[in-house]
Amino acid sequence: MVGGARVSGLKHEEIARILTGEIRTGEVPYGLQLPGETTLAERFSVSRNTVRAALTELGRAGLISTRSGKGSFVTYDGRPLNVRLGWARALQEQGLETTVRVVSAQPVQDAALASSLGEPSDSFIAIDRLRSIVNGPVISYERSRVRATSRVAEAVAGGKAAGSLTRMLLECDLVASTGEQWVEVRMLDSTEAVLLDRAPGAAFLWSRCVTRNAVGELVEHVESLLDPAHFSLHFQFSAHE
Repeated sequence: MVGGARVSGLKHEEIARILTGEIRTGEVPYGLQLPGETTLAERFSVSRNTVRAALTELGRAGLISTRSGKGSFVTYDGRPLNVRLGWARALQEQGLETTVRVVSAQPVQDAALASSLGEPSDSFIAIDRLRSIVNGPVISYERSRVRATSRVAEAVAGGKAAGSLTRMLLECDLVASTGEQWVEVRMLDSTEAVLLDRAPGAAFLWSRCVTRNAVGELVEHVESLLDPAHFSLHFQFSAHE
């Protein structure tokens, strides 16, 4: 039943947490219309302004979409993404159209990163990008460090960093053959919160992925902050004798 148990006297952040839990667990499934503000206000024994603030939080998190004159609908479906396709195609297959803003794209020297990766050169092409749902919230912050080659530099100068990085790297003959990925939950710091238009301390998925070509040369090192409302990860393992 949409609406849940009645509670009283909550702040809008607490209401947002309760509704977030109901959405993430599937109790309120994808595509379902939430009860109206008056109904929710009665359920939580709060004012409509408090409910409206809670719904605003859910909208900024990408969990619901509010349509003028029609109400709020759940947009989170919890399906995992096939990351091998690249974020853009994977999200598109889920029915989400996204747009990318390049924050910066330039050559950098990073001795610490080179040392941690065992790279002979500390020269990289740094590509930092924000990904947003079209007419919706920012859902990821991606910080890529790509092996510096003349072809990558030319592609970035030609504006290709705003498109599919997976495709750009392939066109530059940087073909990933092996990779490692680490994932954990992190709280946004103040700088990240501003970029992602979230509150400091909001929980995001942090992912670090390192890919290499067939001879072990670095293709890409990328750290991403991913909105858990739109990204989930699924791993499969097999044992061989």
